[in-house]
Amino acid sequence: MAVHAHDHTEHAGEDLLDAARRTLTEAGEQWTGMRQSVFEELATHEKPASAYDIADNLSRTRGKRVAPNSVYRILDLFVRTNLANRIESANAYLVNTHPGCRHDCIFVICDDCGKATHLDDDRVTGALRTAGQDAGFADVRPVVELRGLCQRCAA
Repeated sequence: MAVHAHDHTEHAGEDLLDAARRTLTEAGEQWTGMRQSVFEELATHEKPASAYDIADNLSRTRGKRVAPNSVYRILDLFVRTNLANRIESANAYLVNTHPGCRHDCIFVICDDCGKATHLDDDRVTGALRTAGQDAGFADVRPVVELRGLCQRCAA
């Protein structure tokens, strides 16, 4: 089983914005004003945010309607370029605070408050990747989500 090297440098504020801009442009994509606005809005959320949440907030701050479909396209680009993670079970997104680090993620999501915690465990994701490859699939990308109650909500 392959173990992936991780650069777990967590970025915040302007440093996160710079890392995201650099990651996107190194992927051959343009860093536009709208993409920056979507990224900045997503970065303000501590819990997974939907494209509709982001579009509504941007519509208010910009003073004109931002279409959720446009936000979805940008978020899909962010997921492909490792700037954001998609929480499949909630159809929502979290900013990736270490965009230069490519690895499989495991998310533990609170059913009560919606908090999502990111874990790394190459034993689990490596076994899933191997199972997919053994089944004849290439470029396997494990998406692992666990649901439950966080410590605060369980108390």
